[in-house]
Amino acid sequence: MQRRLTASLAITAAAAMIVTACGSSGARSDPANTLTSSSSRPTGQSARVPAQLQFTAKTIDGHTFSGDSLAGRAAVLWFWTPWCPKCQHEAPIAADVAGAHPRVTFVGVAARDQVLAMQGFVDKYKLSGFIQLADTDGVIWARFGVTQQPAWAFVSANGDVDVVKGSLTQSELNERVDRLVSR
Repeated sequence: MQRRLTASLAITAAAAMIVTACGSSGARSDPANTLTSSSSRPTGQSARVPAQLQFTAKTIDGHTFSGDSLAGRAAVLWFWTPWCPKCQHEAPIAADVAGAHPRVTFVGVAARDQVLAMQGFVDKYKLSGFIQLADTDGVIWARFGVTQQPAWAFVSANGDVDVVKGSLTQSELNERVDRLVSR
């Protein structure tokens, strides 16, 4: 009896994880799915470092990356997992948009898997053109309030942070990056 109950609970938990594995289906740029932290930087002072960027992490290839290195510049963080179908769809979009916007720093933030799987994803989708972090413990995801993938964080040069939970089309991503650069 105890084995059946344990097996039943395990199956139920696995089913729940599969259902929520790749985030919500309709979350694009709905304001309810957006977190914003905003304040402006006084003229002549150094860039404000938002709390979300106060981290140190390892890249997928083992180098140390400091989040505060993004302060004072426009940046886009893309939160993904190797096994997520939506992330697999967005990977070429992220690579294309990153390549088309050299004034913006793109950073991939991979989680919920092993580094080897993350590296395989980067290789498969040719994502080596921008920094890829291995957030194996989910600390960076938590800093940005990301609980499911995909998600995007847009960090302006003055330190404003706008988090979009859910997928973006290529045109939506381009539009947001263009707005980020024009701030």
